[in-house]
Amino acid sequence: MSDRRAKLVFYGGAGAVTGANFLLATGRSKILIDCGLEQGGEEAYARNREPFPYNPSDITSLVVTHAHLDHVGRIPKLIKDGFVGDIYSTKPTADLAALMFEDALSIMDFEQREHGVTPLYGRKDAEKALSLWRGREYHEKFAVSEEETCEFYDAGHVLGSAIVVLEKGGKRFAFTGDLGNTPAPVLRDTEFPDGISYMVMESVYGDRVHEDRDERKEILKDEIKSVHETKGVLLIPSFSIQRTQVLLYELNKMVENKDVPKVHVFLDSPLAARVTGVYRKYPEYLNESAKNELKTGDDVFDFPGLTVTAGASDSRSIENAPNPKVIIAGSGMSHGGRIRAHEKLYLKDENATILFVGYQAAGSLGRRIQDGAKRVKIDGKWVRVHSRVATLFGYSAHKDRDNLIDFAERVQSVGALEKVFVAMGEPHSSLFLTQRLRDFLGIDAVAPERGDTYTINW
Repeated sequence: MSDRRAKLVFYGGAGAVTGANFLLATGRSKILIDCGLEQGGEEAYARNREPFPYNPSDITSLVVTHAHLDHVGRIPKLIKDGFVGDIYSTKPTADLAALMFEDALSIMDFEQREHGVTPLYGRKDAEKALSLWRGREYHEKFAVSEEETCEFYDAGHVLGSAIVVLEKGGKRFAFTGDLGNTPAPVLRDTEFPDGISYMVMESVYGDRVHEDRDERKEILKDEIKSVHETKGVLLIPSFSIQRTQVLLYELNKMVENKDVPKVHVFLDSPLAARVTGVYRKYPEYLNESAKNELKTGDDVFDFPGLTVTAGASDSRSIENAPNPKVIIAGSGMSHGGRIRAHEKLYLKDENATILFVGYQAAGSLGRRIQDGAKRVKIDGKWVRVHSRVATLFGYSAHKDRDNLIDFAERVQSVGALEKVFVAMGEPHSSLFLTQRLRDFLGIDAVAPERGDTYTINW
């Protein structure tokens, strides 16, 4: 009789939102779920460069939940350090990961040229990672080891995002990745896997509730109207995957319905533009409304007044465009990308507003601005913050506290949950959700810390 015990190790994504990296190890296999970058400051930056706390060449296979950098950003480093197994995800995730690696290589090349920073990995590592990638469909069962199978469920977070369900001997283990704030304007709703015994679930917003969908639209409309009235500038740092596409979709509706006055909108993110192309490539992964609109020829990600910039000179020319204007640019936490150039220019402007529409990691530039810093350092220069600072949580691509509890309850109702590991959140958020799951649902829940190891009956 084989030993049914296994070890679950939290190498990342525990006690923090970013850096998802979980290992499920049995006597015969070592399956890694996600291999992401830590984000948020110098300490996180340094940890990304440390050797992996396991031997990458010993890993049987890697399963990826979705293509955000905090879930895929260190995969080429894993390859560089010796991993040679298969990588599994949905097909859109594979396409999006390729774009993320290309963008990261460009940034690392700049850092090496300008600041002498040694790249985390090279182009050959990224290319080899993509050669090992195997795209799978939702609900297509496939083997990830001699004993375990895997099945993807739609997480509704970003295009191709998946809840990973591993199965062995009739027991099922779910890794949620990030769970979408459904119903969403573009994507299908989050699915609920059944028969789950163990679950690692996210908790980014485990201690708070978002604005409802009608309220978030009204707030965005008001921000645009205010910019129009004051002839000001609205800066929106936005993540290239999903957040930008949702904003474009909703702005498209507002413009078509004449809910907002005419204002020039700049999408100043080549990566976001390429990502939007992937969304167009996979209409079958969108919800029925968005899918049908695309079929009728209505490009749901385009509208009159939108300019998508390409080269650096196009980006710089935005400064000369007359106000009022809206600038959507990456990155979402202001730790890189073109948004920083606009922040250097407009944060000192009392007639400008910076609107955060997503989570800002502790230590990130975005978080410092959001928390009310009176001056911030951007690319080595101090910038006074005189602009208005606003936050709109309703456009988050993550479930909030109540919907996370509902998700756990739904999974519990169609399974026999033995334990839930609450991860991928700041400590106060993970601990708050853990206590709610215990008190409200009677679930054996725990909030792991980095490096924690659990033995489970697997």
